[in-house]
Amino acid sequence: MNRISLALLAGVAAITFVSGAQAADLLVNSPAPSYGGGYSSPAGGWDGAYIGGFVGYGWGTAIDDLNNYSDIGLSGWLVGATLGANFTVTPGFVLGAAGDIAWSGVSGFETPADFDINWAGSLRGRAGFDGGAFMPYLTAGLAFAGATASETGTDSTQMHFGWTAGAGVEVAVVDNVSLDLQYRYTDY
Repeated sequence: MNRISLALLAGVAAITFVSGAQAADLLVNSPAPSYGGGYSSPAGGWDGAYIGGFVGYGWGTAIDDLNNYSDIGLSGWLVGATLGANFTVTPGFVLGAAGDIAWSGVSGFETPADFDINWAGSLRGRAGFDGGAFMPYLTAGLAFAGATASETGTDSTQMHFGWTAGAGVEVAVVDNVSLDLQYRYTDY
């Protein structure tokens, strides 16, 4: 059995487009709701669905348990897309769900074995603090990847499942555009 552990820095330059329900021809002038305790309205506006792209770098170790090879160092770039949604639970607290898929150039070689992660993805939950123009958050969930192990002329491509957990901060750049910096640890 091959086991792969990979640390991902996904979203180094992620641009996320946030889309909320908006009506261009409807203008309503009403006061902001009061939540008591001096808090007048949610600070940010992280609610709604979003879609975006990301680039990142991954590194880690492939462990070949069957053939007793030493651990093989892996590294390479990732490019992908993400889709998700956020909603405010209480003032200042945001929950969400996200999924991503990435083409992966993460690979490693040690004679006679070669390991390549061809693609990687995840389905995760997110919990964050609405800090207005920024939202620090924690994320965790299911991870999956397609990897190929090559050894002396034979290839074995398999899908691997595991878990991922990490943290990040999303910063609003302009209306409906944000930048997300994220670190995740993934174990397949």
